[in-house]
Amino acid sequence: MSHVAHELGTQPACWERAAELAPARRAVLPQPGERTAIVGCGTSYYMAQAAAVLREEAGQGETDAFPASEFPRHRRYDRVVALTRSGTTTEVLDLLAALRDAGVPTTAVIGDPATPVMTVADELVVLDFADEQSVVQTRFATTALTLLRAHVGLHGPAAVADARTALDEPLPEGLPDQGQFTFLGRGWSVGLAHEAALKMREASLSWAESYPAMEYRHGPVSISGPGTVTWSLDEAPDGLAEQVRRTGGQWVAGRLDPLAELVRVHRLALAVAARRGLDPDAPRNLTRSVILTTGEEAVR
Repeated sequence: MSHVAHELGTQPACWERAAELAPARRAVLPQPGERTAIVGCGTSYYMAQAAAVLREEAGQGETDAFPASEFPRHRRYDRVVALTRSGTTTEVLDLLAALRDAGVPTTAVIGDPATPVMTVADELVVLDFADEQSVVQTRFATTALTLLRAHVGLHGPAAVADARTALDEPLPEGLPDQGQFTFLGRGWSVGLAHEAALKMREASLSWAESYPAMEYRHGPVSISGPGTVTWSLDEAPDGLAEQVRRTGGQWVAGRLDPLAELVRVHRLALAVAARRGLDPDAPRNLTRSVILTTGEEAVR
């Protein structure tokens, strides 16, 4: 079994632990009314997008999400939360150091505390039980989002039960044989749709795209047809499923909690990788963390 296959299968248990941890770490996570930014890179950025929408939906305060490299340093925030599995990503460390110097409170949600992030973040929330050996992120990302979801009161046991269902139920027949995948979301699940497409690209080198569901008719639906899949991770707009089916494309309706639907996509990515003879533990051109030096890129 690959590392990523083992790790994605442990997600329900990790979510339970994160939800249990959230009350104990309440004081170092964004407080109601704080103007907050959540940052990350790659997968962590997409989790930040989802978390930002959830926090605003919960009435907790204005919340933005940015890639760490694109953070608007001229803006003022009451707290910045960084999601970083490795604690070594250059853009995250550089931003946290700059925010520390500017006096902006920061919290890092991390997998490995024994890393440089310890010296630049004001506070840490350690999810070492969700850290991963794999390059391709699954359980750390969804566990970090579960922590933030629980913190604003929007996580419940149903999400964990749905994740177990996502691991146990067979995937829709014929899905791994398709050539192109599009993922759709609404609200907080737009970030999950972006992450779903990223997983398909990383693990299986698939042609994968992602959009807010209502935007799909505004151009992207033109790619739909035989050999394509359109997967809605959340409630779909009226009539969209029928429109996709008329093109000859395959429609997959999200039935579970959107985060559990992402677990189903994790399984699909591995199934497509296996069909194509790819090793998901050795994704092409990727490393576990991006560490930059002057004028060059180093790997870790």
